Amino acid sequence: MTTDTLLPKKFDKLLIANRGEIALRIIRACHELGVGTVAVYSDADRNAPHVRYADEAYYIGPPPARESYLVIGKLIDVARRSGAQAVHPGYGFLAERAEFAQACLDAGLVFVGPSSYAIQVMGDKQMARQTVKAAGVPIVPGTEPGLNDDELIAAADQVGYPLLVKAAAGGGGKGMRPVYQPAELPNALAAARREAQAAFGDGTVYLEKMISEGRHIEIQVMADMHGNTIHLGERECSLQRRHQKLIEEAPSFAVDEELRQRMGAVAVAAAQSVNYANAGTIEFLMDREKNFYFLEMNTRVQVEHPVTELVTGVDIVQEQLRVARGRKLRYTQEDIKLRGWAIECRINAEDPYNNYLPSTGTITTIRLPAGPGVRVDSGVYPGYQVTPYYDPMISKLICYGESRGEAVLRMRRALEEYRIMGVKTNIPFHQHMMDSHRFLSGQFDTKFVEERFSMSDREAAEHLEAAILATLVAHRQSQQASQIISPGERDTTNWKWISRWERLHK
Repeated sequence: MTTDTLLPKKFDKLLIANRGEIALRIIRACHELGVGTVAVYSDADRNAPHVRYADEAYYIGPPPARESYLVIGKLIDVARRSGAQAVHPGYGFLAERAEFAQACLDAGLVFVGPSSYAIQVMGDKQMARQTVKAAGVPIVPGTEPGLNDDELIAAADQVGYPLLVKAAAGGGGKGMRPVYQPAELPNALAAARREAQAAFGDGTVYLEKMISEGRHIEIQVMADMHGNTIHLGERECSLQRRHQKLIEEAPSFAVDEELRQRMGAVAVAAAQSVNYANAGTIEFLMDREKNFYFLEMNTRVQVEHPVTELVTGVDIVQEQLRVARGRKLRYTQEDIKLRGWAIECRINAEDPYNNYLPSTGTITTIRLPAGPGVRVDSGVYPGYQVTPYYDPMISKLICYGESRGEAVLRMRRALEEYRIMGVKTNIPFHQHMMDSHRFLSGQFDTKFVEERFSMSDREAAEHLEAAILATLVAHRQSQQASQIISPGERDTTNWKWISRWERLHK
């Protein structure tokens, strides 16, 4: 594979094929580099901040993404009309669609990301497994693609229980089913195939060994079109629910320097196996013995990239733009040193006390936290409508400290300062997590939130504390009343009462 699909081309105007906080993040990077910006918006985003911050903005359709942000033809048309020479896909939507990258190339546009070949290979889980395995990257034991149900059932004993049925296409937990006993497998295969077909248009599934008490560790990689590939250390992403990440941090509590270098070298090899260029992430599953296995590669900038930026000092989005312009990486591997600790909480419009039910409505008031070591990446404002059309993430709250303890303390303070009215949010979840002994000691895995964490514990404790305080207040007031209103008092003027109150509390 050569880099002929990634020929460098200078550009001074960029179309951002996305919305929300990531669109704003890209606009800011462009402004610092002197690159003009073009935003797109649906009916739901007419007043969105990314529309106002961009140099130009173009309407692309109704709120449903399939009629606006997912329509490749509309985006290419906006690029032509606006004179943009490049496109940044952000994350989500079309960011990992090989056909979009190829459409940009065919239209003479620079795609700020990897080649369509790399996206296609790494977007197919089985093809990705085969490719990185050939490069010496360890993979989780499992089956090969293309097996029917009878063949999968026959291969299950060799894979070993417990295991996972996983969709070959897509991600985010769609088309995934855990199986603990052989009797559960036929129904799990049928359910996973149905869900995968509905979500990705491809019902192909495979089996993979389930790693008990595993941790989700990912390595950020950067590569240019001149053969240079480096890693920027790891991120801890084990705190998730239904395979959706909730809290990320860099570095990981469970990774030491020796393990970091080994994982980093493997991640670089995985990226080089598809001649990767631009920013990407290699995701690993690590067991209790710290054996790690390739899960997948995300061929885009990650939601959680800010924690890596804070501990390395590397502006990942700016580096994406430089690489897309054909420039060499500004850093060598020796330049990358991790300093301090960063934690990111995803602030979502959902109710943690009601099974994380999504919350829609109008944000009437919002007050963002600030101060040393606090960063908020957000795309909402007072009057913003939280709709069911897009991801419920309101913002990303990132806190940095010289140590993990300092980062946690700053996160506690920032969460306390954060005020959002009009919709329910998962801020109480994050506050509870920052007080969790298991979290503070780093003793958690990918199942922690779902199996060993409960919001009801905090709610019960808060109610108990409130009841105790109410009882103490009532008791104190009754004592004061008996002292003030005592028999035989003649002067009942208000001034007399105040005088006695002051004497009692001296």
